[in-house]
Amino acid sequence: MASDTLILSRLEFGFALAYHILWPTLSIGLAGFVLVMNASWMRTGRRVYRDIADFWTRIFALGFGMGVVTGVVISYTIGMNWSVYVSETANVLGPLFTLEVLTAFFLEAGFIGVMLFGRERVGDKFYLFACSMVALGTVLSAFWILAANSWMQTPAGFTRDANGQFFVAHWFDVIFNPSFPYRLVHMLLASYVTGCFVVIGVSALQLLRGRGGEFARTALSASLWLATIVVPLQIAAGDAQGLNTRAHQPIKLAAIEGRWETGRRVPLTLFALPDQEHQTNHYAIEVPVLGSLILTHSLDGEVRGLKTVPPSEQPPVIPVFFAFRIMVGVGLSLFGLVALGGWLRWRKRLFDTRLFLMACVATIPLGFVATLAGWTVTEVGRQPYVVYGLLRTADAVSPLAPSAVGSLLVTLLILYNLLLLGFLLIAGRMAWTGPAVASWAAAE
Repeated sequence: MASDTLILSRLEFGFALAYHILWPTLSIGLAGFVLVMNASWMRTGRRVYRDIADFWTRIFALGFGMGVVTGVVISYTIGMNWSVYVSETANVLGPLFTLEVLTAFFLEAGFIGVMLFGRERVGDKFYLFACSMVALGTVLSAFWILAANSWMQTPAGFTRDANGQFFVAHWFDVIFNPSFPYRLVHMLLASYVTGCFVVIGVSALQLLRGRGGEFARTALSASLWLATIVVPLQIAAGDAQGLNTRAHQPIKLAAIEGRWETGRRVPLTLFALPDQEHQTNHYAIEVPVLGSLILTHSLDGEVRGLKTVPPSEQPPVIPVFFAFRIMVGVGLSLFGLVALGGWLRWRKRLFDTRLFLMACVATIPLGFVATLAGWTVTEVGRQPYVVYGLLRTADAVSPLAPSAVGSLLVTLLILYNLLLLGFLLIAGRMAWTGPAVASWAAAE
């Protein structure tokens, strides 16, 4: 029964978190884009920038609402399903979650009304200030949540008593733990990449339908310029986080690479079928030496293998291994599309190359796919610990009956899918019809 409770609790929380992370990712990305469009309107006086900002503000508001609802649910499920975890880590993580509410959420909530309804009631400068405060609020939210999650990945600045409870020794070390700066930058860039390609895809859809005109062309051009900046930065940030993972979570990196034996001048495994039972890979496709070069920035760099710890200390290799390759594959695909867009812009064919516009539409979900894959690597790769190396996941779960956890999981599956359907209907209609009916659709 205890194992059933553990499995169901992990499935329930994994689903709730995966669903929730979609909305902050969208909100952070769109808040930044809306801020840039409003600043462009202030700087140039071109009405099209204001129209773009107003259109995407409404879609941002829908995503923001979804994030608030699902975030509240997560706080309850943590307390109910993971009471031991809450009891032992509350002194460290409780204040971080509280600060997220007191700074980020209140900042967003305080100015989002101005952002949605104050365009004609306040001056342009104050309206831009309100947009910047909402965008800042989304960043602060990511700051505190990533600080808490990163502490669970690379705990620092704490003491622990005989009862297993964690206490803060140095707040600076707790917040700015070894993995936090890398993970914060990586997550923020992932959100901006996702927001850019949502705008790119919707703008391309409007151009394919012969709608939008200057509105769609300007939105596509601006978001593609922004993507040209953030996509390469994201690739560089991912590389830096990989080096950090090697230093502080080498077993997670070994699972990412499907590396069983410790070695130098190791190959890069492009594809394989990891066999955790027999501690080996099948059907491996590898590039000699490239693994050490990428993972350590040295041809002779050493990469630690999974076999350096007992199987009970190893994370599930298959989901980590393939999720990482999905994330990287999406990132390289988006980089290729950005490069193609730059070439078409140079050839003055950016808005009339039909295959390119169709490819842009296809990228709308890819940022979310990469984000979910990245979080799978992060969370599954930390196993079997909820606080890395200190508190095992199996010891953190609440002593609940499996039926209680299962009923919550089924309820969330039904309600969240209905919420998603509603969002897709409203936001999809706005994206399909374009800016002409954006205000009406949002009001409805």
